[in-house]
Amino acid sequence: MNMITFMFTLSLILSTALTTLNFWLAQTNPDSEKLSPYECGFDPLGSARLPFSIRFFLVAILFLLFDLEIALLLPLPWATQLQSPTNTMTWSYIIILLLTLGLIYEWSQGGLEWAE
Repeated sequence: MNMITFMFTLSLILSTALTTLNFWLAQTNPDSEKLSPYECGFDPLGSARLPFSIRFFLVAILFLLFDLEIALLLPLPWATQLQSPTNTMTWSYIIILLLTLGLIYEWSQGGLEWAE
């Protein structure tokens, strides 16, 4: 119990000391270049708060959806070594079929087209 208390106290003291050292050494006087929205050296030409197109979010969500579904298929080579590989292959073919049907549906609805 004493060792746990010692380690907790030591970590508390060390984190407090490092945080204090960080605030002490950090620069707290930023200039106008650092306070500007862009730090590339150019003046901003417009507002940085322009709304994004909804198509950007749709493509991003579709990418995440298909990427996560493909991640489910990554352990497939090891899953074929199980006791019932036909069951595993059947479920993987069903997942691939659903992904293909979803992609065909999005493509036919025009969800992947940028130009209107």
